[in-house]
Amino acid sequence: MINIEPWKIVLTLLVCAFGFLYAIPNVVGEGARGWMQKSLPAWAPTKTVNLGLDLRGGAHLLYEVEVAVVFKERAESMLQDVRKALREDKIGYKRIGVIPGGVRITLRGKADGESARRILRKANPYLSIETDGTGLIIEAILDETGKREIYDQAMSQSIEIVRRRIDELGTTEPIIQRSGEDRILIQAPGADASSLKAIIGTTAKLNFHLVKDPGSSGASKTYGFADEPTRKVEVERRALITGEMLENASPSFQDGSPVISFRLNNTGARRFCDVTRKNVNKPFAIVLDNEVLSAPVIREPICGGQGQISGGFTVQEANDLALLLRAGALPAPMAVVEERTVGPSLGADSVEAGKTASLIGLAMVLVFMGLMYGTFGMMANVALVVNVALIFAILSGLQATLTLPGIAGIVLTIGMAVDANVLIFERIREELRAGRSPISAIDAGYSRAMGTIIDSNLTTLIAAVILFSLGTGPIKGFSVTLGVGIITSFFTAIMVTRLLVVTWLKSKKPTSLPV
Repeated sequence: MINIEPWKIVLTLLVCAFGFLYAIPNVVGEGARGWMQKSLPAWAPTKTVNLGLDLRGGAHLLYEVEVAVVFKERAESMLQDVRKALREDKIGYKRIGVIPGGVRITLRGKADGESARRILRKANPYLSIETDGTGLIIEAILDETGKREIYDQAMSQSIEIVRRRIDELGTTEPIIQRSGEDRILIQAPGADASSLKAIIGTTAKLNFHLVKDPGSSGASKTYGFADEPTRKVEVERRALITGEMLENASPSFQDGSPVISFRLNNTGARRFCDVTRKNVNKPFAIVLDNEVLSAPVIREPICGGQGQISGGFTVQEANDLALLLRAGALPAPMAVVEERTVGPSLGADSVEAGKTASLIGLAMVLVFMGLMYGTFGMMANVALVVNVALIFAILSGLQATLTLPGIAGIVLTIGMAVDANVLIFERIREELRAGRSPISAIDAGYSRAMGTIIDSNLTTLIAAVILFSLGTGPIKGFSVTLGVGIITSFFTAIMVTRLLVVTWLKSKKPTSLPV
């Protein structure tokens, strides 16, 4: 353990140098960081640790997803499919309609009952089908498995779309997670709650419908125009093009007015081409969240899969709508049930309190090691300073989010960082008492304490990994700083302190050890 290979010495020095280099942006001011970003080469480190909601301020929102709307839409969609299948199979029915969680069919004759049930089973395998005593009324309702599948799908889809929308805003390290049965927790550091709600709360369900001919039959819906609510238009119920077929949307200008240019995927492009070819000189409506943006007339087939949406937008409205369309439509409306805004001043107070706690903890550990172990304790102190620099360097490189519990993890790491050195130094003392020479005592101290050091660090690292895997939010922040601190502490105790001790030993050649 006394002889250190040259490559290990070089590697240790490089790691220490890069640790301080990557940690520097965290301790300089905003002006200095701006100069570094402009003046230094691209490879030079300029990143800092991201501050979490409790340190930087931001928005805390709790949304409730109205999943009942999804069940209603699924039932209406199933109704359309079943009605079409009944007509194709020439099965007579008096009435068909939506009931909570399913559909009800009133047949004209009992003989068609089995055929109707077969159509329902084909429409959805998770239907529980019941027939009344007459055999004419059939009710098909989703069973618990079907309801759970729709529930989970709606929640996971909502979380993913919310994540896309927030990522488009450029918010750093937001926390977006399911909370309870039908709620979504959103914490976005540095974000404004009002602008965040405007983006998140919009359903952004875009559909293209043909305007219904006055004399034609078939199901229809009536919508008002977004810029003129009193003006109504009746459209066919079934959407020809849906928002899921959008591949991209971006704001642009046409004749000096903001518009939204969109591009459809292959399926949407083919359908759009077919629809516009068959309906030349007919109007079609562009409907967003049950409001008509515009209802232009199809002048010619549109087969390129591209188009524009105009609706008297402002520049900001066009930007926001393009963002929403790119991210996708929410499967169901969401309502805010809890809203909190963490001000930057509270975050600044937390940062200062964390700094003070860290500095006090560091100073007390430095004094303790110096008093207890003399020269060797001062070497351990140098390694401790390197350890703190490495922690911030790694957190900056990983762009990890530092929260208040994360600061607690750093303070705890500072106290634990000297554990390995204490074990080694105490072992060296024991070897000296046993009559060993200084070189032999140091060699035995490092060799025999290594197993204990590895065991203690490994068990703590396992606990940090479990906290990160199973924890959420602040718990993860604590586990990240604790895990990083364990790794850096092990490195500095085994490599940095050892390098300092061996260098001092070879240069001084002491006859006794100041430990």
